[in-house]
Amino acid sequence: MTRKRIRLISALALTIWALGCAHASFQGGVYRDEEASYHVGEFGSDWRRLELDEPTDLAFEAPALDVVAQVNASCDPALDIPLSSLTNHLLIGFTEREGREQQTLPFAQREALFTQLDAKLDGVPRRLRLVVLKKNGCVYDFALIGPPDARFDRARRDFDAWLSGFSAP
Repeated sequence: MTRKRIRLISALALTIWALGCAHASFQGGVYRDEEASYHVGEFGSDWRRLELDEPTDLAFEAPALDVVAQVNASCDPALDIPLSSLTNHLLIGFTEREGREQQTLPFAQREALFTQLDAKLDGVPRRLRLVVLKKNGCVYDFALIGPPDARFDRARRDFDAWLSGFSAP
C-alpha cells in the first residue's frame, strides 16, 4: 500500500471517528448529546456550571453553600434495572450511610425514587439527595451533595426547583 493511500485511509477513518463523537451542548436549559436530550430548570445566581471530564452530563456548584448538583442520562434499553439498585450504584464510595429516607414519587410522568441520607466520602460528612428516574429507555440520575447542615437545606430548595423544570421526551 502506498504512503498516499495510507494517509487517505487514515484521514477518512479520522473523519468518520470525529463525526461519530458529537459534542454535547447545553443552551436555554436544554442538554443534548448523542445519547439523550432533556430540559432542566435554572439555578439562581449562587450557582455556576462546572465543566467536568467525568461521565456526568451537567454539574453545578454553589461555592458559598459548599454543595454540588448533577444530572446524568444513560440511554440503553438493557438498563431495565430496579430504581433501588440504580440508586445504590450512585452510593459507591460513600461509607457510614445513615438516616435513609426513601420514597417513590411521581416525577416527569413516571415514578422516581427519591433518597436522602447522610454518609461520608473519604471521611468527610456529606448529605445526599438522589433522584433516579427511568423514562423511555433512559435512566436519569440527579444528585445534590453537600454538608449535613442548614446550607444543604437551603441548597435543597434550589435543587428541588431545578428538578421541577425537568422534562424529557
